[in-house]
Amino acid sequence: MKNRKLLNIELGRITPEEYKEMPGSGIVLVLDNIRSAHNIGSAFRTADSFRAEKIFLCGICATPPSAEIHKSALGAEFSVEWEYSKETMPVVRRLREEGYTIVSVEQTVDSVSLESFKADESTKYAFIFGNEVSGVDQSIVDASDFSLEIPQYGTKHSLNVSVSVGIVLWATHRRGMR
Repeated sequence: MKNRKLLNIELGRITPEEYKEMPGSGIVLVLDNIRSAHNIGSAFRTADSFRAEKIFLCGICATPPSAEIHKSALGAEFSVEWEYSKETMPVVRRLREEGYTIVSVEQTVDSVSLESFKADESTKYAFIFGNEVSGVDQSIVDASDFSLEIPQYGTKHSLNVSVSVGIVLWATHRRGMR
C-alpha cells in the first residue's frame, strides 16, 4: 500500500480552544436567511477548515444548539464563533463600521468574477451568502461594496449555498489571502 489514507490521529487536528486562540483570518461569513440547518452546519464546517473568524446567522437561519446543524458541522459550531441577528442589515452596517469590505456572493449585472477577484491580505472581508431560493436580499446587495460571482458553465447557474461557501473560501485562500 503506497498511498494509504491518513488516520485521524495523523491529521494534526487542534482543539476548539486552540482554534479560538489562533490569529484571525480577517474573514467572516454572513448567512442571509438560509433555510436549511444542514447548509448552516456545512458552512460552519467549511468556515472552520479555512479559519473564518465568525459566522453571523441572520433571519430564518437555525442556530446552535441544533441536531441538524451538528450533523453536518461535526462540532465546528463549537470552534467557529457565531452570532444571531433577526435582520441582516444591522450586521452589514456594524461590519462596515468595523472596517470590513462587504461582499455579496451573488449574480448581479456588475458582479466581479471569482476568477478575477484579487483579495488583499490587509483587507477584512465579510462574505454574504443568501437564501437557497431567492439569494442575497437586494437591499443587502445594494449595501455591499461589490458582488462576487462564481463562474458557472452548465445549464443551472445555481449552486448549493454550502458549496458556494466552500468555493469562495478555498479560492480566497488559494490566492494566498490568509
